[in-house]
Amino acid sequence: MKDNIFWQDGLIKRSHRNQLLGHRSVVIWLTGLSGSGKTSVAHGVEENLIKRGVHVYVLDGDNLRHGLCSDLGFTEEDREENIRRVGELARLLVDAGLVVITAFISPFRRDRDRARALFAKGDFLEVYLKCDLETCEQRDSKGLYRKARAGEIADFTGVDSPYEEPLEPELVLDTATLSLHEAVDQTAALLDSSGILKSIE
Repeated sequence: MKDNIFWQDGLIKRSHRNQLLGHRSVVIWLTGLSGSGKTSVAHGVEENLIKRGVHVYVLDGDNLRHGLCSDLGFTEEDREENIRRVGELARLLVDAGLVVITAFISPFRRDRDRARALFAKGDFLEVYLKCDLETCEQRDSKGLYRKARAGEIADFTGVDSPYEEPLEPELVLDTATLSLHEAVDQTAALLDSSGILKSIE
């Protein structure tokens, strides 16, 4: 069946959309344990960029599991498929000209590497929110770690499922010690230093 499916190229290219919007498009892939601050940093960076006239959108793990990924559980296979879908969606949004910020635990290195492989060099910025497990558990506003420790949630990252740290992320944020403001500023600075937000004439 796939032999009869062909990619359709439109007349309008990503470069045209980037020129229209005035900046390059890119994905900022936030990864880290539950409680490391991914959602807070993602929305903080989003607000920072919106104020600067950047077209940006956040893909949040919980939000996508209400719709696009609502059929998936938390087995290793389902997590792999979850991140595969996120990577493909992020690629489409980057092609649409947006700066995309993803906020997913994405615990397995191979899945993050597959997502990175979807993008051209420089279009995928992996940001590791490094936070020790004890601090993440103390921040457990959703009570997830407590439920995992009680056996009410299976395959929970950091408790009975592993988290594989990135080997060469573009940025590491020590969110156990950094304030939210500092983490947001450092992520925005990564974009500035990469020239992504430089005005396109």
